[in-house]
Amino acid sequence: MRIVVVGGGVIGLLSAVYGVQAGHQVLVVDQAAIPFSGSTSFDRHRVLKALYLDDPVATGAAVRAHHQWLRLQRLLATRIYEPVGALSVLPADELSRAQRMLTDAGSGAHLFGPLSLAATYPQVRFPAGSSAVLEDLAGVLLADRVLTAGADWLRQSPLAELLPYRTVVRVDTEHPAAGPVAVELAGGEVLAADAVLLATGPWSRPLLPADLAAGLVLCRQSMVYCRVPAADAAVWSATPPLSALGMATGGWLVPPIAGTPLKLSAASAGRVVPDVGDTTTPRYWRDHLIEQFTPVVRGLRADWLVDARDAYYLMRRSTGGPLLAVLGERVVSYAACGGFSFKFAPLIARSLVQYLVGAGPPPTGFDPAVAGVVRVPSHRPVM
Repeated sequence: MRIVVVGGGVIGLLSAVYGVQAGHQVLVVDQAAIPFSGSTSFDRHRVLKALYLDDPVATGAAVRAHHQWLRLQRLLATRIYEPVGALSVLPADELSRAQRMLTDAGSGAHLFGPLSLAATYPQVRFPAGSSAVLEDLAGVLLADRVLTAGADWLRQSPLAELLPYRTVVRVDTEHPAAGPVAVELAGGEVLAADAVLLATGPWSRPLLPADLAAGLVLCRQSMVYCRVPAADAAVWSATPPLSALGMATGGWLVPPIAGTPLKLSAASAGRVVPDVGDTTTPRYWRDHLIEQFTPVVRGLRADWLVDARDAYYLMRRSTGGPLLAVLGERVVSYAACGGFSFKFAPLIARSLVQYLVGAGPPPTGFDPAVAGVVRVPSHRPVM
């Protein structure tokens, strides 16, 4: 089959990799470079953690994603994943349940009481009396390396073609069941496809039916990056990512690993915006994050700051997750890619490709962030 993938982020590139692996011809089209440093997927790192106390399905899926990322690392022949574990701060009465969930999902877990937590990670000031769980099958994904390695692998394949700086303006969702799908580019060029995946992230809305686009909210997230003092580098490099710090503002940090800086962000630095703008972080949000983390990261000062970046992502208004829509015969849209989608990207991409080529059912259960599949235009109910 000839598959056109619109969007060169992590979902688009990994879908293309899986399509080529299955023997299909794949074209990846993007309005910018492939990969594009301004895309949501492009970052120094993303956290892969498995523990979701209220969702055993998500926990199991994240453990499967861990193993799939290791397989992709071997395929792409590039170090893209550092399996250093992940630490979550929890109330003491939740520790046993967390350990059971992780064990049931196939991951080891180590418990920390207040004294052992403070002694093991002295560079972090945890809330008084905090306990935590460290999961084994988790770690840090080197996001920019994932995209670069995926694009390089595709360039070396005779079954793949990358088309950067091409803007898709329309996809024919009314095509005959047995006929090709027309993908129209700015300037009038038309690509013919047997199947189409729209994975354009925050730029998805113009390509979707108006009622679906109206159900998506655009969010902007600020992040700051810090260089830790040389004397503390060894301690910090042995620190797992902390995606639940017990902060009221919903903070998380990613350690300086594999040459990356310390990354700090928080739910309080996310906001809804009308349009995609630049990725420059306004001073207010830089200062906000430094202020929020100063009581948490021991010794943190403003002069640690070496960079800041804003990223954009779409979320479904009704669920807070991505929107997966079947737009027509062999046309699917995955309209979002925040950090949650990134870690599940291998599972998402494989399921999307299997569905598009007729080798699998509508992909409803591979990603806990997807509450259902919206079928348009003929099948309206949410599944």
